[in-house]
Amino acid sequence: MFSRRNLIKGATGIAAAAALPATRQASAAEADVATTEPAQMAAAISDALFDGDGLARPVPDTPTVSSLASGLDRTLVLGGGGEYYVAWYCGFFHGLLEQGVDPAIADMVVGTSAGSYMGSSLLSGRFLQMRTEFNFFGHFPGLFAKLAPVAAPNASQKRAQEINFRVKDGNPDTIRTIGHAALAADNHLNGDGVGRLAWLLTGDSRTGWPTPKMFTTSNDCYTGERLVVHQDVANKNGIPLAHAAAASSSLPGLIGPTLLGQRYCMDGGISKTWAHTDLVAGSKRAIVVTLTNGYEGSLLTGIPHDIHKEIAALEATGTKAMLIIAGTPPGVSLLDPKQIEPALHAGYERSKIEAPKIRAFWA
Repeated sequence: MFSRRNLIKGATGIAAAAALPATRQASAAEADVATTEPAQMAAAISDALFDGDGLARPVPDTPTVSSLASGLDRTLVLGGGGEYYVAWYCGFFHGLLEQGVDPAIADMVVGTSAGSYMGSSLLSGRFLQMRTEFNFFGHFPGLFAKLAPVAAPNASQKRAQEINFRVKDGNPDTIRTIGHAALAADNHLNGDGVGRLAWLLTGDSRTGWPTPKMFTTSNDCYTGERLVVHQDVANKNGIPLAHAAAASSSLPGLIGPTLLGQRYCMDGGISKTWAHTDLVAGSKRAIVVTLTNGYEGSLLTGIPHDIHKEIAALEATGTKAMLIIAGTPPGVSLLDPKQIEPALHAGYERSKIEAPKIRAFWA
């Protein structure tokens, strides 16, 4: 029997059907994908959907000249290490500038985590703003703690943190395992809030990518792929520099993940490469600045690294490298705002030692 009720049900069914994907016959290739292991199927689908965004750049297993750096003269690589290292960088580069050494003359800057904050502020001309801010937070660390809360982690945060510290290698499966835990962590600072913090501290653009020299690193939480963002792919995917710096510093179980394009991303330091020096391979001269050698001192991941092996691989491509290891006091917490003031001082004092060497290296 025809009724208003049947008419409504029919109309509702039509609307619902219109909202669903159209049915179709699976191709032979799709049938093959469907019969593979779930992980392989998921990887194939992900590759097909995201291959065109240009963000993924695998870490080479052997020394390889980078298409990004081939033919460049001076390059600069800045590793990560929490707010301690951002403060150390502020003191260090402030001291270099006072002594007439301008790091912004580099043709290319690769920044990871803290290094992404520093590199972007140097190249965008907003370094002194960030230096002033960290000097202020050094006197009032409690205010910084409110901006980036990391205390009293919940169970989901602890899970991500424990997995990140207990891993023993940097294989793709390991990176994905950390990434999945990062995605499942209920962090106090996440999403757009991470980007706002990066914008507040660095003054980076929230709408564009102002400098072609800047390259940031992060990792896709779902696939484990290393992502490299620079001006071309940033413009293609609508990624502002502040968001790229935020993603590069999204430490699992603490902050983030952060969305880049359509990928949720975590800290660039969660990788089998300590400082992503392979990205500048083939340039004439590279200065590499890291917090530690990768296996001693305060670290933010359990993935084993050795910066000396990375430098050897870099030089095998013909790049002359200068390595500067900042170092940390014994037992220092890289995420303790109370360490900002001593880190500023340590970086400034170190600049007095390194400035003449850098001037000679880049002359």
